[in-house]
Amino acid sequence: MNSIEFVIFLQFFIGLFAAMNPLGIMPVFVSLTAHQEPAERHKTAYIASIAVACILMISLIGGQLLLDFFSISLDSFRVAGGMLLVSIAFTMMNGKLGEDKQNKQEQSESANREQIGVVPLAMPLLAGPGAISSTIVYASRYPSTVDTLGLLLTICLFSVGIWGLLRLAPGIVNHLGQTGINIVTRIMGLILGALGIEFIANGMRSLFPGLG
Repeated sequence: MNSIEFVIFLQFFIGLFAAMNPLGIMPVFVSLTAHQEPAERHKTAYIASIAVACILMISLIGGQLLLDFFSISLDSFRVAGGMLLVSIAFTMMNGKLGEDKQNKQEQSESANREQIGVVPLAMPLLAGPGAISSTIVYASRYPSTVDTLGLLLTICLFSVGIWGLLRLAPGIVNHLGQTGINIVTRIMGLILGALGIEFIANGMRSLFPGLG
């Protein structure tokens, strides 16, 4: 693996972290699992991390097929995905923790479900539209076998990190407090917004060569 590929995977990892904002989701996780015993809460964290990995891997492998099926160019998807990331970034910079990814109907449905590790934690709170669109863009932009394997490994490492953070969520939330979580959320929103702008700029530059 050369340095260029490492930078690509690192950028993908940071982009996923900004899009999912696991630190910002922690208070939601603690609230949803408040009725669970520690062992059960750890199991929920494990299920959520596995579900996130599955969702992103499916997006990575099947994303290009989906674009081809609907005859959507990568550049058009970059612009649309970038706009989505910017939209999510603005809500994060306003201190939103997860309500921008989950509507009221999903909230009421999740309250009646036992398997909260999959819904709503993995989908849509963590692996939401922003993370999925970012994954598809990277998969389409770097389609070689080596790059695909590297991106899959990055997803696995990221999911392990999600699992570890969710296991430590109660202690981290108590330590950082709501103010600390809001600060982290806004920083992640700024990074995500910059990534979205980069997607839009690259897509527009290819769609309209005269702009470059």
